[in-house]
Amino acid sequence: MKKPDSQFSRRSFIVKAGAAMVLPMIVPSCVVGRGKKVRPSNRINIGVVGWGMQGPSNTKSFLYEKDCRVIAACDLDKNALQAAVDTINEHYGNTDCTAYHDYREMMAREDIDAVMLAVPDHWHALVATEAARRGLDIYGEKPLAKTIAEQQAIVRAVQKHNIIWQTGSWQRSQAPFHKAAEIVRSGLIGDLTHVEVGLPSGHNDFKRNKPELLEKLSSLGISDLATIRPGSEAWKIAVSEPPAELDYERWIGPSRMEPYIKQRVHMNWRWNYNTGGGQLLDWIGHHCDIAHWGMDCDRSGPSEIEGHGEFPAADALWNTCTKYRIELKYPRNITMTIAGGHDDIKSGTKWIGTKGWVWVDRGGFDASNPEWKKGKMLAEELRTVKLYKSPGHQRNFLDSIKSRQPTITPVETAHHSAIPGHLSLIAMQTGRKIRWDNASEKIIGDAEASKLLSREYRAPWKLA
Repeated sequence: MKKPDSQFSRRSFIVKAGAAMVLPMIVPSCVVGRGKKVRPSNRINIGVVGWGMQGPSNTKSFLYEKDCRVIAACDLDKNALQAAVDTINEHYGNTDCTAYHDYREMMAREDIDAVMLAVPDHWHALVATEAARRGLDIYGEKPLAKTIAEQQAIVRAVQKHNIIWQTGSWQRSQAPFHKAAEIVRSGLIGDLTHVEVGLPSGHNDFKRNKPELLEKLSSLGISDLATIRPGSEAWKIAVSEPPAELDYERWIGPSRMEPYIKQRVHMNWRWNYNTGGGQLLDWIGHHCDIAHWGMDCDRSGPSEIEGHGEFPAADALWNTCTKYRIELKYPRNITMTIAGGHDDIKSGTKWIGTKGWVWVDRGGFDASNPEWKKGKMLAEELRTVKLYKSPGHQRNFLDSIKSRQPTITPVETAHHSAIPGHLSLIAMQTGRKIRWDNASEKIIGDAEASKLLSREYRAPWKLA
């Protein structure tokens, strides 16, 4: 096992450049952080919070791992909660899964060792810090949180309570992304000069309920939900009472109370800045995360950020940025472009160096040297830097719980992967260049922009 890297937290044991991390299947006398007795067959008991977009797929991956057991599920929508319980019980052929409305009640159980969190962005910080406070290891979705200040709170809580954290930035557990990052880190493209991060644009109707509203609005000639604003006839039609199965008051939680509109709750909460961060923040934890991996910036970030975007009205039904382009400056004279909706920036991550380039996306891989494209992994003789290799994202999390070694996407990495997205949004919202101090994690010389690093919580919710 490699020595701890002093630049990381006191409990981190991330591999240094050029050395592969090995995750030995050593099972200590206490498998989990709470110091409980070892489960039968060293089993890890998991509770899941959130059964929307990522919750089902994440949970199903855990169901097929023999050394863990999903024993509880929590959701604020009774229909989603029932679907979760039914899915889990059907898999195990029993009725053992317990349903919870309040995540705190579920986390208080002494027989739960870890949690999978797949809740909307505006709930990330509260749920994650509560789990950490209770000593539960955490598989949490990206981006790490709604704001940088909330991310900092999560990092502190995870470090304080010695929690194993895995972020849902699962691309790091996929061979093409691993190979591309190793090409860059091994110096095959020469000195890195520029990075392109291509993200989606517009708004996706993930819940597929946009046509339902547009049908009601057909007489008004409205085709874009981003044009619907309070006070209009269309707004009055869009607003309704929450369905009986959803605890909407709790769902809004710490965010500003707004009227219930079906098209901006389940899954489509992403397109309302009161609850989500638009395409930019929804994807920054994927392609920028991979960009940072190749750049060796998992504990670093940009120093200057400026950009522009196209925004609907701030009070529109869907109000998140639809098209954007941001330029960032990094250490070692590296620049980055993050863009959505610009044809010259391809989806995925592209690193450009003095001797070549490499690009990777889901289902796509290309490079300036045809030899680099051969094989699932980079040729052994070219791997002067061997990056952490994961056997699978959920499997890696379980292995780390047992070994107490960091996952492939620990909380510090998730924090730094998302910071460029948060700062990019702030730069676009203020219309100014943002100067960022990576050491203190503060915006330099701009008090107004600094206010956007955090947000006010609606009573009675408070972030400890």
